[in-house]
Amino acid sequence: MTLTGGASTHAPAVETQGLVRFFGRRRALDGVDVTLRAGECLALFGANGAGKTTLLRVLAGLLKPGGGSARIEGIPLPGGPAVRALVGLLSHQTMLYGALSARENVVFSARLHGIARAPDAADAALARMRVLEHADVPVRSLSRGLQQRVSIARATVHAPRVVLLDEPYTGLDESGAEALTTALRALRDGGAALLLVTHNVAEGLALATHAAIMRAGRLLRHEAREALEPVSYATSYRELLTHGA
Repeated sequence: MTLTGGASTHAPAVETQGLVRFFGRRRALDGVDVTLRAGECLALFGANGAGKTTLLRVLAGLLKPGGGSARIEGIPLPGGPAVRALVGLLSHQTMLYGALSARENVVFSARLHGIARAPDAADAALARMRVLEHADVPVRSLSRGLQQRVSIARATVHAPRVVLLDEPYTGLDESGAEALTTALRALRDGGAALLLVTHNVAEGLALATHAAIMRAGRLLRHEAREALEPVSYATSYRELLTHGA
């Protein structure tokens, strides 16, 4: 199945063709075709174990494809430093150093990406996530929700062209969720491509230009967001998970 947006003379931000990934004999990804262009957001839904996180890890260059192909802005994956410069990943792990302050964590990420004015970029990223007032607090002293906000600032401080998000709303309070939605919408509207994995249909569809459901390593259905009504889509999603295709 293919998810595709408008025509472009440039390479898609994300493109997979027949993507396969094995863990032992288990096929975690089973022929996944995705095309995602700049300024698009794919909300990807599915039960635990469906293959969503594996897909994100392949696209982040952390896992090698086991078959088929995967590219970020035309670069074959895993891709090395060239891909890491283009991608921002928010995974289940915060990837933060507990003994360092929030600012120090984000500055460290900014410097890894070669940002010249790393402290300024870090403060701007923290401000976007409404956590700048905690910038000098060691991360280990922050609540889970505040740590999540800092982690999002870390993942997006270098203005990545592709943003991969694995359940980013987990642990966020209402203010944090609003800040995240605002920040992600700004990235999308600025031309970044987003792949958002979530169980929350309402949150996913609020940002999405496309939506898809994954099960057993395959995309079962995909639609443009404008064709979907959130309540009926959530109902059909639950039915699909319960009863199958």
